[in-house]
Amino acid sequence: MGKQVLPPKLKLYRRLRWLRRASQGFFFVLFIALLLRTNIDTLDSPDAIPHISAPVDLFLELDPLIAISTVLTTQSLYRDLFLAVIIIVGTLFLGRFFCGWMCPMGTLNHVIATWKSRRMRGIKRLEQNEWKPYQRWKYAVLLIFLGAALFGSTQIGLLDPIALLTRSMTLVLLPGYNTLTHDVYAWSLHADLGPFSFLTTVVGWLVHGVLIRAKTVVFDQTFLILLIFFGILVANRFITRFWCRGLCPLGALLGIMSKTSILGLEKHESLCTGCNHCSLHCQGGDNPQVGLPWHQTECHLCLNCVASCPEAGIDFKLFPSREHSTPSISLSRRAVIGSAGAGLLAIPVLRSSTNPDRIPDPTLVRPPGSLPEREFLSRCVRCGECMNVCPNNALHPTLLQAGPEGIWSPMLMPRIGYCEPTCVLCSEVCPTGAIDEITEAEKAWVPLAGREETEGPPISIGTAFYDLGRCLPWAMGKECIVCEEWCPTTPKAIYFEEAEVQTRDGEYTYLKRPHVDPAVCVGCGACTYACPVKGAPAIYITAVGETRNRRNRILLDERKPPAYRTDHESDVAL
Repeated sequence: MGKQVLPPKLKLYRRLRWLRRASQGFFFVLFIALLLRTNIDTLDSPDAIPHISAPVDLFLELDPLIAISTVLTTQSLYRDLFLAVIIIVGTLFLGRFFCGWMCPMGTLNHVIATWKSRRMRGIKRLEQNEWKPYQRWKYAVLLIFLGAALFGSTQIGLLDPIALLTRSMTLVLLPGYNTLTHDVYAWSLHADLGPFSFLTTVVGWLVHGVLIRAKTVVFDQTFLILLIFFGILVANRFITRFWCRGLCPLGALLGIMSKTSILGLEKHESLCTGCNHCSLHCQGGDNPQVGLPWHQTECHLCLNCVASCPEAGIDFKLFPSREHSTPSISLSRRAVIGSAGAGLLAIPVLRSSTNPDRIPDPTLVRPPGSLPEREFLSRCVRCGECMNVCPNNALHPTLLQAGPEGIWSPMLMPRIGYCEPTCVLCSEVCPTGAIDEITEAEKAWVPLAGREETEGPPISIGTAFYDLGRCLPWAMGKECIVCEEWCPTTPKAIYFEEAEVQTRDGEYTYLKRPHVDPAVCVGCGACTYACPVKGAPAIYITAVGETRNRRNRILLDERKPPAYRTDHESDVAL
């Protein structure tokens, strides 16, 4: 029997399918590589100023949903989000190519769903890959979040696939891998591997020095993030690409945009033999088979259908016949109004317990350069990039410290890590400007050689306070000067009072009792991090005195705002 001769068009589509697979693999590897590049191991020297030259937030800047949500909340477009125009224009002409060719979250779901679907019986796969009413849900999800954006709060990052995957990888999966690798590497150092002992050095260099952080990091409040992420992946066990078909708000937005696409599927009934190979391999649930209307807004352009049709009964064309397709998303007017109204009403309800215009929770210390709370929540997409890039593991996701509206936004936890005096990386990687980009000179926490002078005091993110009942010199008459030694400001915000104290034996001695100068303290948290008192520290940081909120003051003479931008020069007004 000779080798089967494939029609030229089928050969072309199979090559294009391999090209799509290569594209998915390339962009997924690029996504992971940029996340790894975001990690900062250690500063080279005490005077080193860390910088990231790679576009580590590229995928977030390409995300049209983040760009549109930011426009709705702020009536301006942050400069870096102009890249989203590339995806928008491509979708208007080609359809949802981003979902099938570039989206790293879509690639994960695609791989898992493909592996699972191969174990299904043919009839079950056919039934599952037909268009279902639940695929309308994602449009309702999109409208809910856009309604919230109209009220001035960016909540889209909770379910936007790029922000969700970035947050899940940086806060849960990479730290977990980091911890596991450190443990295995530590075990290998003490294990007797015999003639293979050289592998310890090779693997240690490769993994410990190249692929992961040099030190183990942990993040608070991550169990719920892990639960949601694995729930999305496990759903593929029951419904192929359930997330992409039924819940993804970015997919819904791109589906609406794809209604104008000039590239579409054309069906040739005379050539179809009813083999249903096209439907067996469909990833979008868009009904590519002859006899059912093709749902243009659901197609991911995976090309599985045309690459599987042995008779070339279906074909992608420019300006195709629309006789056997429907651009409708089948969402009723009642559902549209109800979903948008739910988003509009959700924010006032969330703010009934914690309003961003009020003085925040004292433990809510935001990164340096953060905008005032209302503006911060109108921009932050909870992607976790700022937490991932922090060299001291100081930034962590909130739970309810900022109220339900601010869940998973960044906050400083100085007991775990402190804000590095020369570091402004969090402001460099923020894709939406929730953390305004600042320089080391504008931060002005420590003197730097050759630094230009700026007017006004340094940026402050809070103020330190002593718990005198736990402070060793105050409560127990024990000498301790650790907090003052760690204080990075010049002059130091912590100073000493020479006090004569009487011991229980009746003897007198002199102790240095520490005090905080609130006019100099910037709230970096180094003192809290270094405090030797276990458990609750003897010195802690609150947000009072933060530069971004002029009402949140402890001093009568309010500090003059620093020179960093508060008028959003990096925005383009609309």
